[in-house]
Amino acid sequence: MTTNPRPSDYKQWTREQLIERLVALEGPRSVAAGSASHSPPPASTTAASISTTKNIVATKSPKEFNFANHPKRKIALKFCYSGWEYGGLAYQTGHVTQLPTVEGVLFDAMAKARLIDPNVGMEGCGWEKCGRTDKGVSAAGQVVSLWVRSAVGGASAQGEHEQEVEVVKTGEEQSASDVDEDSGLPGLGEEDFGTLDLSRPSSPKPSSKQAIMDSAATPKLKKELDYVAILNRLLPPTIRILAWAPVASTFSARFSCQYRHYKYFFSSHSLDISAMREAASKLIGEHDFRNLCKVDAQKQITRFRRIITRADIESVDSNSVMDHAERGEGMYVFNLVGSAFLYHQVRHIMAILFLIGTGLEKPSLVTKLMNVARGAEPAAGDDEDVVEAKPEYQMADALPLMLWDCGYAEEDVKWRSESFEPDTIVSSTDEDTRRSGQGTDTDLYHQLHSIWNRSRVYTLLDRHFLQAAERYHRPPQSILPLSSISTTATSATDFDVPVNYPLGGGAYKRAIKYVPMLKRNRLDTVEKINERWRLGKGLRRAERRGNNGNGGIDDGDE
Repeated sequence: MTTNPRPSDYKQWTREQLIERLVALEGPRSVAAGSASHSPPPASTTAASISTTKNIVATKSPKEFNFANHPKRKIALKFCYSGWEYGGLAYQTGHVTQLPTVEGVLFDAMAKARLIDPNVGMEGCGWEKCGRTDKGVSAAGQVVSLWVRSAVGGASAQGEHEQEVEVVKTGEEQSASDVDEDSGLPGLGEEDFGTLDLSRPSSPKPSSKQAIMDSAATPKLKKELDYVAILNRLLPPTIRILAWAPVASTFSARFSCQYRHYKYFFSSHSLDISAMREAASKLIGEHDFRNLCKVDAQKQITRFRRIITRADIESVDSNSVMDHAERGEGMYVFNLVGSAFLYHQVRHIMAILFLIGTGLEKPSLVTKLMNVARGAEPAAGDDEDVVEAKPEYQMADALPLMLWDCGYAEEDVKWRSESFEPDTIVSSTDEDTRRSGQGTDTDLYHQLHSIWNRSRVYTLLDRHFLQAAERYHRPPQSILPLSSISTTATSATDFDVPVNYPLGGGAYKRAIKYVPMLKRNRLDTVEKINERWRLGKGLRRAERRGNNGNGGIDDGDE
């Protein structure tokens, strides 16, 4: 038997000496029991155990998110989108669109972020939009209002939001389910969870009474959910949330809007801008625009008078590197501002302005088209013909059209790009983020600036393609704008060569003969169009609604 060193010298013992000492201390029975407890289980038992564990994990269903457990508030969202990527703004209930709609994509993103309950639909969350846009039309200042999940609670009828005091939860009051319910939110970063009432206990933990007393002594105001950042992480680059605003429960994105501002961009190629400006000025005021829109029979509209507060044309060229000036191809924008608009009103007006700019029509055509009844347009005079029904003509292209802004009273909407409540105590970390230029607003600006720079590259590439073609192909001569329009308003004009007059967005209509607008075939009057739909499609649609509740397609205003 080996001689063991003294117990105090265990560090000097060999491995065999240590094992011998343990055996002597525990005894044979303890060793046998210990050996049995540490022996590996049979392979079949281990596999069965793992399989059972996997089945338990697989069958465990995730905890359902309960929106009733979270406060809500009504907000307005301002956002932009590229119209050419979508089949219009409005979500089409019961209809499959070739392209996704802007509202459909936005609704899905808000549901994924658990800001709204998808089971209640748009109507259930009070969803309202300001200016509807049709397929291909873009927006830089679209607005929707709705009720969403909040971190600070709802609003009063006056839109004044309470600043709630955050009560710190103790370890006993905060259950594991509080964390599990929100921890799986898709699209939310770690910084967002601090706004979801998921308090992190500090060390040492204060008592419940002490925590409430400390909170009351030095109130810590809550930070609202960062709606802009949350949604932009989930939305495609062609839809960007620009800002949000807390609004009163009575606020409506549609009916609270005071004005809508549309922009239509176009090239001055073959156009007389001064004539177009003269014609645009005649739109200002209250007029009947039934001949400058598309009659949407399903809406059964009988009143077509609208108020226009601004109608002008401005140059948008700035430091251009291209030779637009010498070619007379500068870029311009038509601004149209009014309280409300009819279906495709801007695009019909723009089509008429193009005809006037080419010299094919006179600026007075605008007034004549608005003279729908005797005395409707005093400037037209009693001798002018009354245009009761719209002449046949093609409206302008959708691509250059943009809903630029939706205006509201300053006391109703105060836009913000950050999540802080007014007078909120901002932490030093948040303040450092602001100063360093790493906030949500900076990220969004960088994204849009990057897209703009890339688009400019495409423009230069296309311009150089044209320059390369000019080496071998001579640009065709254009007779537009016509130098004389003295006869075009009353008689047809035959051209020696085909003429391409613009429809906007690089689209043209080719013609060898031009028929003056007031000499063209007329469509049915509004009364006939409404009656035909009411007795035809309208009647059948009413029957279908009675059977399955499906509604009609919600077309855009523009």
